[in-house]
Amino acid sequence: MNPPPQDRPRGLGRGLSALIGDEVAAVKGEPVARKDTRTLPVAFLQPGKYQPRKTFDDQPLADLAASIKEQGVLSPILVRPIGPDRYEIVAGERRWRAAQMAKLHDVPVVVRELPDDQALEIAIIENVQRADLNALEEGAAYQELVAKFGRTQEEVAQQVGKSRSHVANTIRLLQLPEQVKAWVREGKLTAGHARTLLGVADPEARARELIAGEMTVRQAEQRSAKKKKPGGKPAPDPNIKDLETSISNRLGLKVHIVHKGDKGGEMRITYKSLEQLDELTRRLSKS
Repeated sequence: MNPPPQDRPRGLGRGLSALIGDEVAAVKGEPVARKDTRTLPVAFLQPGKYQPRKTFDDQPLADLAASIKEQGVLSPILVRPIGPDRYEIVAGERRWRAAQMAKLHDVPVVVRELPDDQALEIAIIENVQRADLNALEEGAAYQELVAKFGRTQEEVAQQVGKSRSHVANTIRLLQLPEQVKAWVREGKLTAGHARTLLGVADPEARARELIAGEMTVRQAEQRSAKKKKPGGKPAPDPNIKDLETSISNRLGLKVHIVHKGDKGGEMRITYKSLEQLDELTRRLSKS
């Protein structure tokens, strides 16, 4: 059974060092030395069942293998035990694959007992921080935390160090038509492109325009913003909402941004007391 939200570990958004120590991350290419690091045969390791990354590009993997041949694996692979001489990779599958290509027999690892939900969170964090996931892989991983482990989107956001709106909008990308999702996987559409297609009547046609260069992302965002919700209000721009959330989290105050395209816009900061106003003024006046 998963622990209740208040008992779950926080701060994983800081990266793997939050779990296994700052020494584990290789700094400036120097090999790491840590008492918790040990060596295991590559044959004892297997890919993690919650690995969010589904594709590994051949050329970058070959480049890493060449580097490993020269310098070895500088950063340990995080694993968890699953049986006698069997370990599941939580973070570092790319290094493990490259080590096999380099014909290494053993690799450095850090072994930790981890529940399934935490293993998935760490895998997401490593991949997101390294920008290794495409937007759909990222959305599917967030959705798995919500659907399989009962997390709220707010909890997921806190765990992976993203805003709630970023998590929500990334999950929504999974609702796009299959052809559009295929273009995202192939790299023909970026995450920014894909977000402008949410709520569009014909996302595939709009996507074709973006791919052909007939429309910029900004133009697509502006066209999407002009669509009206029931009641006459324009649909909120997910990028603006994400920015509002980011600034609100930094200031601790409610922030509302009114973007008017090429005409600029305005940002409203709401405070509830003179103390909050004084604190805001102090922060803004800092040199």
